[in-house]
Amino acid sequence: QVQLVESGGGLVQAGGSLRLSCAASGRTFSSSTMGWFRQAPGKEREFVAAISWSSGTTKYADSVKGRFTISRDNAKNTLYLQMNNLESEDTALYYCAGHVSAYFAYTDWSSRGAYDYWGQGTQVTVSS
Repeated sequence: QVQLVESGGGLVQAGGSLRLSCAASGRTFSSSTMGWFRQAPGKEREFVAAISWSSGTTKYADSVKGRFTISRDNAKNTLYLQMNNLESEDTALYYCAGHVSAYFAYTDWSSRGAYDYWGQGTQVTVSS
């Protein structure tokens, strides 16, 4: 079983940057596709970004393309999300999630129901 712990959230002004981290325990992290999702108050949890186990492939929501970068360090069992040029609309609770199956269709990467394990989330608040 993999456990995920997010960190790095906080309060930042619009236009600022934050780097989220997700520390994983367990042996399946390095073989898992990993993703970031977020949930704003009163809204459904939505896809932000995902990355393959080898870091060779990434996927982003249109709303964050060009501003956010997902990366991972399998040696450190850690997933990252670099967020630049933050907007008030980015305010949300950010979750990391993992999918352990060796086959995970790229078209499913943005589906929250396809992920096997989740962290508890870290709050990001962007003031305008």
